[in-house]
Amino acid sequence: MSDATSEGSTGPPGDTRLPKSVVALPRQVREELTRRLRRNKRAFREDDIQIVEGPLLRRAVGASALGNCMEWFDFGIYSYLAAIIGKVFFPSASPTAQLISSFATFAAAFVVRPLGGLVFGPLGDRVGRQKVLATTMIMMAAGTFSIGLIPGFTTIGVAAPVLLLIARMVQGFSTGGEYGGASTFVSEYAPDRRRGFLSSWLDFGTFVGYALGSALVTVLNLALSDAAMLSWGWRVPFLIAGPLGAIGLYIRLRLEESPAFQQQLDEHEKSLAQASVGGEFKDIIGRHWRELLLCMGIVLLYNVTNYMVTGFMPTYLTEDLHDSPTFADLLVLIGMLWIVLLITFIGRLSDHVGRRPVYAVSAAAMIVLAVPSFLLLMSGGTWLPLLGMLILATLLACFAAPSAATLPALFPTAVRYAAMGIGFNVAVAAFGGTTPLVTEALVNLTGDNLAPAYYLMLAGAIGLITVRFLPETAQMPLNGSRPMVGSRQEEQELINTSQDLYQLAEGGPRAV
Repeated sequence: MSDATSEGSTGPPGDTRLPKSVVALPRQVREELTRRLRRNKRAFREDDIQIVEGPLLRRAVGASALGNCMEWFDFGIYSYLAAIIGKVFFPSASPTAQLISSFATFAAAFVVRPLGGLVFGPLGDRVGRQKVLATTMIMMAAGTFSIGLIPGFTTIGVAAPVLLLIARMVQGFSTGGEYGGASTFVSEYAPDRRRGFLSSWLDFGTFVGYALGSALVTVLNLALSDAAMLSWGWRVPFLIAGPLGAIGLYIRLRLEESPAFQQQLDEHEKSLAQASVGGEFKDIIGRHWRELLLCMGIVLLYNVTNYMVTGFMPTYLTEDLHDSPTFADLLVLIGMLWIVLLITFIGRLSDHVGRRPVYAVSAAAMIVLAVPSFLLLMSGGTWLPLLGMLILATLLACFAAPSAATLPALFPTAVRYAAMGIGFNVAVAAFGGTTPLVTEALVNLTGDNLAPAYYLMLAGAIGLITVRFLPETAQMPLNGSRPMVGSRQEEQELINTSQDLYQLAEGGPRAV
């Protein structure tokens, strides 16, 4: 590692007077490390840096992604079966009213998501991320499994849609603590240099879960007659949730608490003993309202696209464009598999070029490509609709990949889970979960099958505005946490780099 050659030099990143170790740092990382070094009044030592060993890191990321996969399999299958569920639980309504009623029940789960975030968020900051994530796993599996057991309207009358609504609200309540907690957990385990890549595995698990749900429904549609699907086949995916939930619970109970949470546990427990939940939320909203708005803007961009593709598209293709259910299921399944292939590569890209460029380019592309994508979907045949689906899936992958690394980095460790519970779930409830309901209503109200594309364009515009104010956090230590590395070698490199940075910041000899 080369020494500084000019005392007190503070030239630009490309300045040849700067040490190579400093030149290699992204600007935001250099500024954050310099701030910490000035506060400490010395270069980093070993006890200033957190090492996460490879086996522990792989287990944490793999188990979180697998648990998320199971949870989102549970949550996603409802959207693939929305048309059948409408017939089972709202048989007396017209086909259009059945769809809207089914999507209204879908949206109801999102109404209670903020409440789940308000409950699970502070718990995650108090008792730990791992315990809360195990609880959300149990609740999601129970809510999904119960849907498979509810008799239809013709058997128990109005009690059937009421029980369906209750089960969906249990799902929504548990989901209110899921994504914020899982993304917090993984981001707090990930080394700073690779947080985008490693956190993208969480959404990899999400879309694998969606894809498994889509694949199962597709197989059932191929294997069973329409009458059999309507009678009992639709229940199969929901009943599978029971054993999947038991597996997910076992996996999550074996995880250790995140290093960032352990670092601040003792001091944080003392402060929490003197603070109420209401006081914590007042503090979050009062001190972090800007970060909450940014979180909600990114979540809107991501989740409007997400639920357009995963929640609305199967029904849009069959009911509005009159494609066959098998074709619609296969098209969405291919889109999910395409996202699975792309997402970790985009996560890695965000570590190198930054989160903001990935979001900005993708949001701009959404505005330009939304209408052409839907025109392709409407064009008939096989290949053009497939191209339209792949365009939308690519944009969704670009929004999903950096999110689990970007959103937790907006907040300090002590309130990260609770703040994510507020920002993420309010935005999803208001804009994400309502997307199928609103877009289906717009199509029926206007008679324009391009209405969903206009909705995506609006989301892209809001996303672009949000990115304008979004701080770049790629490769940076999390707020309130020590710098995270993945090996002893990386630790030594960071110590050497901090010595160069401290010399430049203080204009004196290397502090060791």
